[in-house]
Amino acid sequence: MAGMLYLVATPIGNLGDMTQRAIETLREVDIIAAEDTRNSLKLINHFDIHTELTSYHEFNKYEKAEELLAMLEEGKNIALITDAGTPAISDPGEVLVKMCANAGITVTSLPGPCACIAALILSGLSTRRFCFEGFLPTDKKERKEILTEIAGEKRTMIFYEAPHHLVRTLGELYKVLGERNITLCRELTKKFEEIERTTFEAALDYFETNEPRGEYVIVVEGKSREQLLREKAEEWRDLSIKDHMNKYESAGYDHMEAIKKVARDRGVGKRDIYRKLLEPEVPMNPKEGK
Repeated sequence: MAGMLYLVATPIGNLGDMTQRAIETLREVDIIAAEDTRNSLKLINHFDIHTELTSYHEFNKYEKAEELLAMLEEGKNIALITDAGTPAISDPGEVLVKMCANAGITVTSLPGPCACIAALILSGLSTRRFCFEGFLPTDKKERKEILTEIAGEKRTMIFYEAPHHLVRTLGELYKVLGERNITLCRELTKKFEEIERTTFEAALDYFETNEPRGEYVIVVEGKSREQLLREKAEEWRDLSIKDHMNKYESAGYDHMEAIKKVARDRGVGKRDIYRKLLEPEVPMNPKEGK
């Protein structure tokens, strides 16, 4: 029989967050695949785990995944851990999980610490709907595309960033999203944990004289419905009601559907649009010119 892949969450700072189930699993599997074996060695030594470690990281994720898959198919059980937190989130583990899923290998998760979720629930921002963006791409074209895509995002957004790129990323987000409430989290679960609920402007002012230290999770407020309605109203301001209607009717909407959409765009009631459409057009005074 084939073995099983265990996705084991490990502490993001506080070793007290390691679960008993995670410890037992790491002791019982045949091999532990770790993002950085030197870093993970400290963890397994602390919990008296003697299972063999093998390296699985960003730069060998495809070739090594093939090797690990072959071991699983031979019947070996493998635990996958990342440097800190939950594997397969902003992590090469997603490649191995996908390959296992395609090969019919059983994958299970041992839940535990996760920096993005910890930051979200500490942020004080809406948790009902959120999206995780992780690290923005380093490729300029791809980065620009992502930033353009999130400009109208209504959900709370979560980003990861290294200290030496933090100011640049905050500046880019501010330029695209405008002023927003944000929460900056660093040293999560550690002794000197910092949670700063602030805004883009205030954060950028602060970092002009204070050097960022440590890895950051940036939680950003989504665009409110009121903002979206205001922007829609601005977008259609230069069109007459009839021209606005024509745009929707030309796109295939019937008359009543077009009225509903025009009313929603302009943030008014359907009756207001209907009354405007019934008003006679005032002919242009020839003296006013063309």
